[in-house]
Amino acid sequence: MNASNPGRALRRIAHSLLLAAAAIGAGAAAAPLTGTSDAVRSVAGWIAASGDAHDRPFAIVDKRNASLFVFDSSGVLIGTSPVLLGLARGDDSSPGIGTRPLSAIRPAERTTPAGRFEAAPDINAAGHAIVWIDYAAAISMHAVVPGSPTDHRLQRLATPSPDDNRISYGCINIPAAFFTEVVQPDFAKGGIVYILPEVRPLRDVFRMGAGRASGQP
Repeated sequence: MNASNPGRALRRIAHSLLLAAAAIGAGAAAAPLTGTSDAVRSVAGWIAASGDAHDRPFAIVDKRNASLFVFDSSGVLIGTSPVLLGLARGDDSSPGIGTRPLSAIRPAERTTPAGRFEAAPDINAAGHAIVWIDYAAAISMHAVVPGSPTDHRLQRLATPSPDDNRISYGCINIPAAFFTEVVQPDFAKGGIVYILPEVRPLRDVFRMGAGRASGQP
């Protein structure tokens, strides 16, 4: 994003978010969300004004509304989608969680961490495409996985409410078509993922006070 003209970039993002909110309000099939939150608009505006994404593609994850907003390197919103998130509410990963088997991760530890993350595409051990968010904590974005039959992950994604979208071990599960058609091409060379907090204050997670952002949570 061109930080030399933050006003133009900010107007572009604001316009994109307004269009997304209008489409959501009209019942767009591709984005059954409840609306664009104040927190999403605030962080998107800060990214535009500060140039924090450094002309790279970026995504904003709104945990409270279980929604994903994907932007290209110019700051244009190119897609929104519901997502599945960590079962437990919280903004931090437990120390050393990335080295533990899934069976050793307690339900209360299955959080999706908040913060600013340098994301990178990769292939996991099962041969599936993913986008790493926090490698040390084993947190990534990927197409929705079946999980246990009792998880009903596809059904959870299809409901209009975000209340039943908490089921994963912390990774962000995305509808397969949206991951393949939007996330993978946009993050083909990496990008930035901003995961909004649900417990901590927004300004404790992102340095939104000063001029050009430092890029650290």
